[in-house]
Amino acid sequence: MKSIIKHRNFSKGALLLVVALTLQSCFVAQDYVRPDLEIETEALYRTDNLPTDSLSIADISWKTLFTDQYLQKYIEEGLQNNMDVRIALQQIIAAEAYAKQGKAGYLPAVSVGANATHQELSENSQFGSLFSGGIDTYDITANLSWEADIWGKIRSNKRATQAGYLQSVAGHQAIKTQLISSIANTYYNLLALDAQLEVTKQTIATRESGVKTIKALKDAGQVTQVAVDQNIAQYNSARALQVDIETAIFKTENTLSILLGKSPQHFERSSLDIQSIEQDIVLGVPATLLSNRPDVMSAEYGLIQSFELTNVAKSNLYPSLKLTASGGFQSLELDKLLNANSLFATVVGGLTQPIFNQRALKTQKEVAIAQQEQALLQFKKTLLVAGNEVSNALFSYEAETKKIEFRKNEVEALRAAEANSEELLKNGYANYLDLLTARESALSAELNIIDSKLQQLVSIVDLYEALGGGWK
Repeated sequence: MKSIIKHRNFSKGALLLVVALTLQSCFVAQDYVRPDLEIETEALYRTDNLPTDSLSIADISWKTLFTDQYLQKYIEEGLQNNMDVRIALQQIIAAEAYAKQGKAGYLPAVSVGANATHQELSENSQFGSLFSGGIDTYDITANLSWEADIWGKIRSNKRATQAGYLQSVAGHQAIKTQLISSIANTYYNLLALDAQLEVTKQTIATRESGVKTIKALKDAGQVTQVAVDQNIAQYNSARALQVDIETAIFKTENTLSILLGKSPQHFERSSLDIQSIEQDIVLGVPATLLSNRPDVMSAEYGLIQSFELTNVAKSNLYPSLKLTASGGFQSLELDKLLNANSLFATVVGGLTQPIFNQRALKTQKEVAIAQQEQALLQFKKTLLVAGNEVSNALFSYEAETKKIEFRKNEVEALRAAEANSEELLKNGYANYLDLLTARESALSAELNIIDSKLQQLVSIVDLYEALGGGWK
């Protein structure tokens, strides 16, 4: 008799397995394949000056790219203390926990519990006539539940959580890249403001001397009081400009403090004149953005996660093969609970096919497909934006490099015009307005050449960030 029962149980189990394998041929979770991005990467940088290999300045460490010792120190501090970096690190920890949970999806769920139950029976009931008063039941029960991954649902969910974890890692890397860029640009901006302040102070000294000269010329009858007033106004304009620059320096130092995660303070620094980035500007082929830009990598991991969740949503429409078991000790008397005669066990295995669930499963599938398409479009958009940033930064660098030469020539010409106008005015051969115009133009030109030098450095930093440098 026992052999017949065992044979029937085996036959039922075999039947369930055959049915499951037959149904599996209808659907198997697909593997992710990167979409064809040939159109998106074609002419992505809008330049013909591209190498044939993947070499890029993004592969250079920020410690190599930035040689200023103060800047290196501040970047190091920022990577350690910046609040956004620390927040992103906590996001990685949270995503890692979900990834571990996804890996545990293949394991059965097990629980153990102890219960004591008292049941009052009706005297007129079937059991009430046998048990007077009530029944006390004691049990220690262990429950086990396990689902076979016949459709790849558990595998897809595991891959989805892993993609979510890698997306958070890429997000952390993106913040590091942005932080390095922000610290470098803020530092260079401080150096430019220092240089502009120095030029302004020299201008103030020159104009103060010019006021004395114009007063002497007025006393000699060569100019009127109007000329004196105009020179005094120009002198005070330079003094006001000094206050504006000092205010900008103060605020920029506070900005740098936030980036470094420190309280507002003064920062030691070098000078703009000694700044130079000697690395060759090498872009690398456009496809390198897929492996260098953290935000592009993050967008692709988001696509992978959506793809795998679509697999999960589709597999929910198919039957699930579950095995449940429970066992333990059960007794009407507490002192006999752990007796061998109190042992019990139950094993149940079966296929469950969802039929009517208020359209919830079909809706989940449709939403998952739409979200996957949305993630694909976001991935392509992120790549296009990345190429646009590279293109803009490269063009800006080349433009500023050309412009600096013109600015230098402009400064030399205007300083000569200022000196000649002052000399001619002293000898009565020029109008004081010519001198005022030459002075104002010369100051503006000197400030502009400093700004051009700053923009050249900033464009290199922006190009470095746009190519995905800094996080490696």
